[in-house]
Amino acid sequence: MRLMGLEAIYPKPKTSRPHPEHKIYPYLLRGLAIKRPNHVWTADITYIPMRRGFMYLVAVMDWYSRKVLSWRLGNTLDADFCVEAVENAINQYGTPEIFNTDQGSQFTSKAFTDVLVSHGIKISMDGRGRVQDNIFIERLWWTLKYQYLYLWSFDDEKQLRQGLDQWFRFYNQERFHQSLDNLTPDEVYFDLPHPFERAA
Repeated sequence: MRLMGLEAIYPKPKTSRPHPEHKIYPYLLRGLAIKRPNHVWTADITYIPMRRGFMYLVAVMDWYSRKVLSWRLGNTLDADFCVEAVENAINQYGTPEIFNTDQGSQFTSKAFTDVLVSHGIKISMDGRGRVQDNIFIERLWWTLKYQYLYLWSFDDEKQLRQGLDQWFRFYNQERFHQSLDNLTPDEVYFDLPHPFERAA
């Protein structure tokens, strides 16, 4: 069914439920020209069914290069695995000017926003129900699911983690993007020479 693009129509876990007591920040990216790495980072959560049970996956992406900077798996929708992912990205790559997410309770939680505020990062949040506000990470999920996850079956978290580690390495280091002039996210993020220039 997945290969044919068919899906069962049963309720799926909602990964972006807002929390009524959490602060919502304005969307800062409208009309903004993003022309360099670490200008804007974004994060999102998706749901991954397995042979037995399911996991949640969060990824932190650099908007300009599409590079996945960090990712984590969780078995609940608390904020801990999201905080861990963003802290790991900051430790490895420094800080962005702006961090954009949806209004899900994990990203509006004090634990998550405090990390951003403590590093002087401006916080931006999508409008309610506006998937297009975070389009690049939505494309990442589509690519990951239809070109990898839906073609395999995972027995447990360890197996899933190993598979995702390999796939994200491929995505960052080997998968060319037409929108990036047929460069990989790593080549754009690290400003590496174009493959044709390296071959010359």
